[in-house]
Amino acid sequence: MNSMVEVVAALIWDKDRFMICRRPEGKARANLWEFVGGKVEAGETKKQALIRECREELDITVSADRQFMTVTHEYPDITVHLTLFYTTIQEGCPRLIEHSDLKWITPAEIHNYEFCPADKEILEKIIAEYGEKQ
Repeated sequence: MNSMVEVVAALIWDKDRFMICRRPEGKARANLWEFVGGKVEAGETKKQALIRECREELDITVSADRQFMTVTHEYPDITVHLTLFYTTIQEGCPRLIEHSDLKWITPAEIHNYEFCPADKEILEKIIAEYGEKQ
């Protein structure tokens, strides 16, 4: 079994659309889409990690609100325990620092993008809760 890594991610809505980011070339799972976020470092809470990651990756200040869901996913190289939070942008406009692209999509558009496998259950829940409505 791979070592377990605690990861946090942000579900950021703007009206009926939510933010997805594309992983850059040269990283594991390059060019797949994901939610902004990253590893929880030693000594920080999940919410602190999420706030730091959003600042580092998108140059935005956010508040991590309530938890949306958690998922454990085993990749060939790593096992992630992912906690996704409803997240609100407090200040700043998202800039691409780490990612190669950023989009705001509706739940109905999810199937147009190839996501990291760990996000599959999350995306299914978003569709179930927010529907395919356009």
